[in-house]
Amino acid sequence: MRELADSTRTAADAAAAVGCEVGQIVKSLVFRRGEEIVMCLCAGDRQVDTKALGLERADAETVREATGFAIGGVPPLGHDRNLPTLVDSSLRRFETVWCAGGTPNAVFEVSTGRLLDAVAGSP
Repeated sequence: MRELADSTRTAADAAAAVGCEVGQIVKSLVFRRGEEIVMCLCAGDRQVDTKALGLERADAETVREATGFAIGGVPPLGHDRNLPTLVDSSLRRFETVWCAGGTPNAVFEVSTGRLLDAVAGSP
């Protein structure tokens, strides 16, 4: 875990702070799909096609309620409840990726394979 002096609320901020490509930043985004809450792990240089996936962005209260974390610091795992998780396959182009670590100033680096295995192994 790395605590940074400056905010890493955006993928560009995080990439600049740790010295990696913007695509290596994993955006942990929370959406609604009807009544269901869904997590999307998206490369920092990509956008989630909400229309194609039938998703609506969750508001800040819903994000905190579902994950236990505030927007800008949501990690990809370790939420207050299990969430169905969609993963951007373009993350595989990187050996390692950087993820939010629970606050807007905390990040951690992990091998992409380990992250994807952990997400797949989540109940």
